[in-house]
Amino acid sequence: MIIEDIWFDMRDGRKALIRSPREEDVQGMLDYLVISAGETDFILRYPEECAKYTYESEKQLFERLNASENDAMLVCLVDGRVAGNCQINFNNRIKTMHRASVAIALLSEYWNQGIGTRLFEEMIRIAQEREGLLQLELEFIEGNTRARHLYEKMGFRISGVRPNAIRLKDGTLLNEYMMIRRMK
Repeated sequence: MIIEDIWFDMRDGRKALIRSPREEDVQGMLDYLVISAGETDFILRYPEECAKYTYESEKQLFERLNASENDAMLVCLVDGRVAGNCQINFNNRIKTMHRASVAIALLSEYWNQGIGTRLFEEMIRIAQEREGLLQLELEFIEGNTRARHLYEKMGFRISGVRPNAIRLKDGTLLNEYMMIRRMK
């Protein structure tokens, strides 16, 4: 699914661009994946796990998502740099096509600039255009109060918990919380 360019002003006055990923974004996305994985324990990968992502695999992912009727990725660029991204995936089976999942991440230097809110607004807009969609779903890791606040601001509510779903390198076990936003 292709999303046209959306320019907006960040809180610090800089301009940001949200759009579908393009081949020119591949290296920036690869860098972003590694950096974001190292900034917080609340992303489901460690930096060393990012070695599996290659230029070709990211290019193919972008092409697949842009051609899909059921999936969309949005990248946010600030001064030409990937600042964050989000993804929406619509279920396409009869019994679950009323549901879609969303995910989002931002580099820490871009937190509190309105990017997360703007990315969510666009994902919600896309979801509202989908006939029969009743709910958006996401997960967050215990302790990620910043994300939880954003999700609740965007209308999501906790619907369940997976106890001890995340195990950090030091052995710490963290719960994963499921959230739902009703669309109708």
